[in-house]
Amino acid sequence: MLNRIIGFSIKNKLIVGLMTFALIAVGAYESTRLPIDAVPDITDNQVLVITQAPSFGALDIERLVTFPIEQANSNISGLKEIRSFSRFGLSLVTMIFNDNIDVYWARQQVAERLRKVQSEIPAGIGVPELGPVATGLGEIYQYVVKPKKGYEASYDATSLRTIQDWVVKRQLQGVKGVAEVSSFGGKLKQFQVVIDPARLNAHGSNIFEVFNALEANNENAGGGYIEKNATALYVRTEGLIGTIEDIEMIPVKSISGTPLLIRDIAEVKEGMATRFGAVTYNDQGEVAGAVVMMLKGANSSEVIKNVKTRIAQIQKTLPEGVEIEPFLDRTKMVNNSISTVSTNLMEGALIVIFVLIVFLGNLRAGLVVASVIPLSMLFAIIMMNLFGVSGNLMSLGALDFGLIVDGAVIIVEAVMHQLGHSKHYLNVQRLTSHQMDTEVKSSAGRMMNSAVFAQIIILIVYLPILVLEGIEGKMFLPMAQTVIFALLGAFLLSLTYIPMMSALVLSKDVKHEQNLSDRIMIILERHFQHTLEFFLKIPKVTITAVVILFIFSLFVMSRLGGEFIPALEEGDFAVDTRVLTGSNLNTTIEFTQKAANILLTRFPEVEKVVTKIGSGEVPTDPMPMKQVT
Repeated sequence: MLNRIIGFSIKNKLIVGLMTFALIAVGAYESTRLPIDAVPDITDNQVLVITQAPSFGALDIERLVTFPIEQANSNISGLKEIRSFSRFGLSLVTMIFNDNIDVYWARQQVAERLRKVQSEIPAGIGVPELGPVATGLGEIYQYVVKPKKGYEASYDATSLRTIQDWVVKRQLQGVKGVAEVSSFGGKLKQFQVVIDPARLNAHGSNIFEVFNALEANNENAGGGYIEKNATALYVRTEGLIGTIEDIEMIPVKSISGTPLLIRDIAEVKEGMATRFGAVTYNDQGEVAGAVVMMLKGANSSEVIKNVKTRIAQIQKTLPEGVEIEPFLDRTKMVNNSISTVSTNLMEGALIVIFVLIVFLGNLRAGLVVASVIPLSMLFAIIMMNLFGVSGNLMSLGALDFGLIVDGAVIIVEAVMHQLGHSKHYLNVQRLTSHQMDTEVKSSAGRMMNSAVFAQIIILIVYLPILVLEGIEGKMFLPMAQTVIFALLGAFLLSLTYIPMMSALVLSKDVKHEQNLSDRIMIILERHFQHTLEFFLKIPKVTITAVVILFIFSLFVMSRLGGEFIPALEEGDFAVDTRVLTGSNLNTTIEFTQKAANILLTRFPEVEKVVTKIGSGEVPTDPMPMKQVT
């Protein structure tokens, strides 16, 4: 079977050449679509349920919200475990599903049960909501909305948060691949009705009447239409609150025919919602910001590119004196990782090419073998896209070009040996095309079994990695898949492309004298022969030395240490700081401003310091107000 494929490839050079060009074209196209990231996403297949109840303590949240949600979702098919977190004002329930469960099916099952749970949760506590369809590596872009220099007095934390929520966030949510834009920091603007208890009692009213009046007098209503002659007149009423004066004029009740208005019993003013987090920039005070979360399974590089393009467009629509400044961009880490991988791959490829040319002793033969490297890479990229494997530090960094060219080296070296040492061509100076095809077919067919056997052994080494599960499987499975794809491509090229190119490109001139490579190999073989004979004469000493070296290597290995993944130098420090338990938000902000001032004044290398305190609008990372990052 293999010999037939080799014979077909040599006989039909044009077909194999066209297929090679097709591989290059498709591979180049697929390389533009390959998802690029720094490391594999090892996050569990999970669904988050977030319930915010700003007025209730941790015990009430656990008893009235968290526990009913856990009970209602405990019997979903494919559910592995449920984790929950309850603190003042927040319930966060994380449901972990098997990796083979579709996340959207899981979210549908959870949503159906949440509708039932809602009737069990007392009114006014909070409404359970599903978290974004994102993962732990989904926070791809973070920025702050801050005033430009000289405009600090024109924009406070409230106005910056308003710009973030109503201008920036609404436009970013329409970017393809963005799952959520979680606002962070600033002050959420509110109209607050501050009731005077003495005036309320004096007018014989109560707090429930005020609630009902505010609720009933803040909506529009439709009245259908009336016909007048040949036209229709549509009737509608406007009752939505627009200003503080509108709130002040809302009637609570009527006393002896005189309406009791809100302004008679309360003061209406602008205020802010209860805060559980803040963002500060350098030592310049509070600003607003947000975290852009990527949709699970999206291409992070493409999403970040789209986000940056939209940010540039949004920047033009912001009020004068306001700007958006990013402080965390996944592109930087991805580029550093891919740059490291690309450099290593390029250096490895050059070393392999150099060694091939030197030891094969033929420039054409070395280039033919070396051409398998990029072609195998293109084949691997096609397969990676087909099987959903992203390009990252683990998948691309695991490629070994020495393994990839192994089969090609065996075949090309066999062809060259046959041409240089065959007794059939002792008096022949140049072969015809037919003779060259015959020799290549004979040499390749004779050595193909050895090449296949060598590549099968390499593939078997990676088979145990394919059965890994959990975090280990998500981390190392892309590595094994990429190597297997590249080796499979190299194997197919060894059967088709290499015999065709050998017959087409290698010189047909038969040279019987020794070249530089032959002389180097003779010298190495002579030294190896003498060394081998020496150690065969002292077998006991040899075995003892090997055992000692093995024991010493075990000792050294026990002192090496290890890490799960290589360290990535991003040039950023993420410092986790905690203040005393019970500290309020203003106290935390005050101390973080002092710390930022120290960092900026004493360390000139520090460009900027962005401080995130507590949790954001979508509290996927529910940090308390005492915790600072």
